[in-house]
Amino acid sequence: MDHPGVHFVIALALIQYFGFCIVVGQARVRYGVPAPAITGHPEFERRFRVQQNTLEQLVVFIPAMLLFATWVSATLAGVLGLVFILGRWLYFRGYVADAERRGTGFMVGALAQMALLLGAVLGSLVAAL
Repeated sequence: MDHPGVHFVIALALIQYFGFCIVVGQARVRYGVPAPAITGHPEFERRFRVQQNTLEQLVVFIPAMLLFATWVSATLAGVLGLVFILGRWLYFRGYVADAERRGTGFMVGALAQMALLLGAVLGSLVAAL
């Protein structure tokens, strides 16, 4: 099925991730953490963890969003995808400010992702029966 709105939201999530990659590259230079090191200055490490955690989340988010759109609702998938992106942004802002402040953003993104995943599983199960 064709879901242009869903594809647009996925593209936004990938653009956001690309932005996080740029932030990490800039932090690598600013805080003197030469490649291939992934530890060094705490300011670099927090930004790097946001990038890596976002990459880990995208592995579940993208297929869950596509499956949810197919078996449940493309419109709701798009809305949940935007909530996920908002959660990643809040996670970024919180984590960069202080690692202890990352929880709210993580929960917002995780709840949206869990809704997509559970909806995809249930929707495909109902369609199979």
